[in-house]
Amino acid sequence: MRLRALLDTDALGLKLLGGEDELDRTVRGVMTTDLRDPSRYLSGGELVLTGLAWRRDAADSEPFVRILVQEGVAALAAGEAELGDVPEDLVAACACHRLPLFAVHESVAFATITEHVVRQVSGERAGDLAAVVDRHRRMMTSGPAGGGPDVVLDLLGSDLDLRAWVLAPTGRLIAGSKAAGPALPAETCGRLAAEHLTATRNGRRAPHRVLLGGSTYSLFPIRSAGRSAQTARDVRETVLSDWLLAVEADAGDWAEERLDLLHGVTQLIAVERDRRDAARTVRRRLAQEVLELVRTGAAPAEIAARLRVAAPVLLPGLGAAPHWQVVVARVDWDGGDVEGGPVAQALLEEILVDPRSAGPEHSDRIAVAHTGEEAIALVPLPAVSTEHDGSEAGVLADALLESVRDALTAGLDDDGHLTLGVSAAVHSAEGLRGALEEARHARRVAAARPGRVCAAGHQELASHVLLLPFVPDDVRRAFTARLLDPLRDYDRRHRAELIPTLEAFLDSDGSWTRCASRLHLHVNTLRYRVGRIEQLTGRDLSRLEDKLDFFLALRMS
Repeated sequence: MRLRALLDTDALGLKLLGGEDELDRTVRGVMTTDLRDPSRYLSGGELVLTGLAWRRDAADSEPFVRILVQEGVAALAAGEAELGDVPEDLVAACACHRLPLFAVHESVAFATITEHVVRQVSGERAGDLAAVVDRHRRMMTSGPAGGGPDVVLDLLGSDLDLRAWVLAPTGRLIAGSKAAGPALPAETCGRLAAEHLTATRNGRRAPHRVLLGGSTYSLFPIRSAGRSAQTARDVRETVLSDWLLAVEADAGDWAEERLDLLHGVTQLIAVERDRRDAARTVRRRLAQEVLELVRTGAAPAEIAARLRVAAPVLLPGLGAAPHWQVVVARVDWDGGDVEGGPVAQALLEEILVDPRSAGPEHSDRIAVAHTGEEAIALVPLPAVSTEHDGSEAGVLADALLESVRDALTAGLDDDGHLTLGVSAAVHSAEGLRGALEEARHARRVAAARPGRVCAAGHQELASHVLLLPFVPDDVRRAFTARLLDPLRDYDRRHRAELIPTLEAFLDSDGSWTRCASRLHLHVNTLRYRVGRIEQLTGRDLSRLEDKLDFFLALRMS
């Protein structure tokens, strides 16, 4: 379609601000973005829609427009909802670079323009998608009549005879067409997500084809640049948050027109993803406000007031005040050149969804903020919620990663690490600060473990042994060498088994009779060995402090 055709459609609410001589340009696609540098998402010929969130001052406009022109963008459309009028510096920059510029009236949603462009462009390439979109405008709406990705997938099945599913990067099933029959098994979803993430990290061009259980699947990324304000250009920023479209077919045999069709479908589904992310804004803000109060040491009464505001948003209809858990997540990339906070936030919002649930709206019961490299979730629990054994129900660290570990490990590849920590439930604002520190400490415990994806819960913090991984290596080596090397040397020269004797003595709580029985020794022989240990080390095993030092040295060795 031509740019001038956009002005002929009154429903789009477009006003031309510059570039009248360029209106015969061809539009090949549409993308919504508020990135300062969206070049990695552009392939040329797009109508770019922007809410101007990237613009901090007048100096930002020219670099932004220059990037669009370098990528071959057809035109720019700027929304008036954020600033009222399109800034003059942006008008001037577009005029300088001969980039057509439209203003979008605040009453018109970007989704309306996206739908129109996709319908027209795809109609010119393949009539089947034009018919699909034209007959089902409701899938683009955010009201009760909107069908979201399920409607899109149903149409792929009924009109094009394609079985298709939308999956989260963790492998959770978000939507599936009725024609696809029974839901994909969780194991298959996880395998497909892992294959997609591996291919993406390896730089393979989509669609990615996978053979599973005798069926061939083609995997298409569903990318939505508009939900992030990051400026770096690195696949690791989005690989763990983008959805994917899985189609049971071999796209390697498809004509170019049909590939264009599926790419258009992914754009439509991306609108739903943006709508879902926009709906999370209130919950994210609530979490940010509460955590800022906790961080700055605000009075418990002030924190409690904010929690009372958050509770009905997260648990509508709940009579009593909820209990709260805190979950902390961190994504670290080797080299430290990729910001991990937003990635951890998106992952935590996904991981905290019940893995047995389907659909895009099941994360409404959590609020996740990110600060620096860390993401923090406030998880409300009904105050009366208990398990059958009487313990309080809630998020369990072990269960969080059980079904998503393989997929996330593939996305992290060999240069990323995801660690999570989970606090115990607290019953009031007074306990929230302690819960945050508990979750952070649990995450540090998880970070000390091997593996790309690790979690630890508050139950695991009861033992002081978990503090040992945080002792610096040089301190650890010096401590154990000072206490145990004399015993090892003696054992090597005399085969005296002082180290096994020491371990058994400590395991027997210093009981001479139990230890002697365990080692099958006479008590006098045991006393001789313990005396030799004390002589070689200068320690007294009747003293609690010395027993503890030996215990820690053995655990660290």
